[in-house]
Amino acid sequence: MSGRLVHSEELTRYDFGVDHAMGPGRVRHTIDLARQLGVLDLLEVVPPPAVDDDVILAVHDRDYVDAVKANVENLAYGLGTTDNPIFPRMHEVSGTIAMATTEAARGVWQGEVRRACNISGGLHHAMPRATSGFCVYNDVAVAISWLLANGAERIAYVDVDVHHGDGVQQIFYHDPRVLTVSLHETPAVLFPGTGYPSETGGPDAIGSAVNVALPAGTGDSGWLRAFHAVVPQVLEAFAPQILVTQHGCDSHQHDPLADLELTVDGQRASYLALADLADRFCEGRWVSTGGGGYAITNVVPRAWTHLLAIVAGQPLAPETETPPAWREPLGPYAPVAMTDGVEIDYTDFDLGFSPTSRLDQAILATRRAVFPELGLDPGL
Repeated sequence: MSGRLVHSEELTRYDFGVDHAMGPGRVRHTIDLARQLGVLDLLEVVPPPAVDDDVILAVHDRDYVDAVKANVENLAYGLGTTDNPIFPRMHEVSGTIAMATTEAARGVWQGEVRRACNISGGLHHAMPRATSGFCVYNDVAVAISWLLANGAERIAYVDVDVHHGDGVQQIFYHDPRVLTVSLHETPAVLFPGTGYPSETGGPDAIGSAVNVALPAGTGDSGWLRAFHAVVPQVLEAFAPQILVTQHGCDSHQHDPLADLELTVDGQRASYLALADLADRFCEGRWVSTGGGGYAITNVVPRAWTHLLAIVAGQPLAPETETPPAWREPLGPYAPVAMTDGVEIDYTDFDLGFSPTSRLDQAILATRRAVFPELGLDPGL
């Protein structure tokens, strides 16, 4: 098998409560759909290892980890807020998510498998000393830190969540060995308020942070136009040894927390593009995670099942029907197919751009800010 899924029931217990947007049902519904469509049969499914505090402490401060273990409100660390309420066994569950992404990275880096995924991961907002944006431990940063400690010299991280991958960027902002790339809705209107094109890395790592801040209302064609105008070029220039990706699907038009207009079909196209970039630039070494996504029944399971099928090397056809046995518990509005019924296409930015287009202005801002630092021509 070319793909691995790191998963156990413990990973579905990341649960802030029934009234919180970060419902554990989104992971359970995904795994159920992937199982019923036969996708899990195409993957090697392995459990995460036991929580190792030393692995987590490579990113998170000890006093913060101790506060998480205490499992009581501590607003100094963001514990017990509306976004990040306390839940049972918070350290154990959050730590297992971090270990699962690290295990996915270990398996790829040590050559056991070309592609590996932790669909429960992608908690990209967590900071070294605080929770943020529904995130307790920053599992992707923990995995990247493990890779650096185990010989990786150039790691590319690409984040397609609708929200800026601020935690990962901040943790590695001064490390030229890590390229962080984030495509997100403009921080002028959306949490966390960071991710402007001018954020390009610390003084010794200028060009290592790449931010594409997309205007609200951007749909499939615009999003893919921006992606292909920036991401392949910066990856080729950086020459990573391994690709780590975060696949928050809250960019969907039905997501309740943001204002991009992608479809499941557009998100599937982004996953295929990232798989191709891993093959082109990293000898196929690709570690992927889930992330945000709050349309829990009609979007997240389909998007992430497409991701898992791509990790397995056997993408699902968009027109694939969802199994009736999967739909039945979700009610009459459960999606009947793995597509939103749209054709995917975009116009290449290098064929010409419009100075009056807010999308093209966003692309130009990113290319002007970071392309010269990577030895690239912004193509103005």
